[in-house]
Amino acid sequence: MASRVPKPAFTIRDAVTADLPVLVNFLTRLALHVNGGLAMQLKKSEYQRLYEVLENALESPDKRIVVADLPGVGLIGMGDVTVWSSQSIWEQATVAEYRSAIIDDIWVEPDYRKAGIFKALLKRLVEFADERGAYDLVLEYSSSNKEAKQAWTRLGFVTTGIRAAAFTQNVKEALK
Repeated sequence: MASRVPKPAFTIRDAVTADLPVLVNFLTRLALHVNGGLAMQLKKSEYQRLYEVLENALESPDKRIVVADLPGVGLIGMGDVTVWSSQSIWEQATVAEYRSAIIDDIWVEPDYRKAGIFKALLKRLVEFADERGAYDLVLEYSSSNKEAKQAWTRLGFVTTGIRAAAFTQNVKEALK
């Protein structure tokens, strides 16, 4: 009988300021993973912008960043969620606050995938959303990211629309 490979003894905790350099690296690697790009170094201004976005997120009561920490190794994963409110005029006849949680990014280092880290990170993000009264969970992933599609589909997420993106300047030019 084959022996089971033990799962690493990681902990899931809230991110702190000291984690930010690693989180910037994770998000850079996530973007490259999704786009199939080669490893690259961020420009100093790009690094600083991303660092500040994450730093501000740590202070927001409606945002949570969690990390997977493995003793002796360091951070091996991260995830973040934002809870936001809308008046939901399309969902009901009366005006009521409608809260949704947007799962923005989840990253697990490749060497530590299939060890329950993704599920543990997601569980903490969902708990945060639930504590803040979020009615539903929303996320997006690149249409080219087949691994993400499989993971989210297994968890009950279904495609409900198409998100299109454009640079503001390009739209302004097209409107002339």
